[in-house]
Amino acid sequence: MRRIAVAFAATVSVVVLLFSYRTSTDQGPATTIAQSPIVRPQTTAPSDTGAAPGATSGSASGGTFTGTAADTPYGPVQVEITVTGGRITAARVVQVPEESGRDVRINSAAVPVLNQETLQAQSAQIDTVSGATYTSEGYTQSLQAAIDASHR
Repeated sequence: MRRIAVAFAATVSVVVLLFSYRTSTDQGPATTIAQSPIVRPQTTAPSDTGAAPGATSGSASGGTFTGTAADTPYGPVQVEITVTGGRITAARVVQVPEESGRDVRINSAAVPVLNQETLQAQSAQIDTVSGATYTSEGYTQSLQAAIDASHR
């Protein structure tokens, strides 16, 4: 009977230790946030005004165009492009998930790659960044909306 009690106590102890083990090394926001390419959205114009997304300034051959915010499981992703002479000359995120340190780390690595892919492809047909699938998909949706706005 004593062996059963000892075995039961040992099993309970091991189960408690397993459930209390932290699998993530997430210590909160990364210390390199100041160097992050993430740009917070401007608060001067609310996004729920009912206005259609599109050109913030420009014409079919050039200007700055903002795509609609694409909803992802971790938050919205929104892209802005600059078009000069019919070519995308700059791409940046206006909104990206940054609720946790993990979001910041993932998006700080993924966004520059997505921006570079956009400049190289000159379209929304860009590769997904491994480890940032939801951000990549949201980026692509918003990018396509911005490209469409540039053709109006």
